Order: sequence, then C-alpha cells, then structure tokens
Amino acid sequence: MTTPFQVAIDAADPHALNRFWSAAMGYEMEDHHDLVEQLLDGGQITPDETIELDGRLAFQHAAASRDPDGVAPRLLFQTVPEPKTVKNRVHLDLHVGDERRAAEVERLIALGASHLWDGQQGPTRWVTMADPEGNEFCVS
Repeated sequence: MTTPFQVAIDAADPHALNRFWSAAMGYEMEDHHDLVEQLLDGGQITPDETIELDGRLAFQHAAASRDPDGVAPRLLFQTVPEPKTVKNRVHLDLHVGDERRAAEVERLIALGASHLWDGQQGPTRWVTMADPEGNEFCVS
C-alpha cells in the first residue's frame, strides 16, 4: 500500500511561486475561493488571513496546485518568515529527455527560472536551475 503525499515548499510569496510551478509542471492552480468564503462566514479565519487574487479570495499564506490527471503529487506553497540561505536538501527533477532538455530550460527561464549549471554523470546529463525564489531543481 502506498501513502498519498504532497510536496510542501516554503516560500516568501506562495502565490507567485505557485504560478511559476503550475506553468512549469503543467499543473492546475487550486481555487480556494469557496472554502475561504465558508471559513470566513463561519468565523474560523479572519479577513487578515486572506487576500484577493484575480478577483477571487485566497489564503494569504498558502497556495497549491495539482496534476490535472491526478497522478503526480500536489504542490503546496507556504509562507515562512526566513529566506532561503543554503542549497536545498530535497529538490524536484523534471525528466523531459535529452531531445527536449534545451527547449525546456529556455521555457523555464522565460517563466522566471535561472540556469545555475550543467551536470553530467556518465551518460546522464542534466541542467540545475533555480525557481524565482532560488529553490534548486533539475531538468534531465
């Protein structure tokens, strides 16, 4: 039996990072408007815990996106007070294949990522990149 999981990513701006990763992964951003409204109406959260994005209510300190096919893990972005200061101990690897890697790197740069370095181990090649908040990830 497998255990369902999501990948939680600390962020200074969870909504901006969610937009980047949704576009990068082909995910759908979750719309929490109805839930936020319900929690506000029930007094379970305060207006200070919400923001309005694109005319919709959202949680101020969290955003999420999902694989439209429901296969890959959900991504949850959460606000943390401290900035990123060291290399990630865990990172995402995007497997696109040798023939698509260069085009994918360019697409991700256009979305706001930055190229850090190229790597190779034996015949395996990858590009290490950083998302808009500096979190490392690889494209192989």
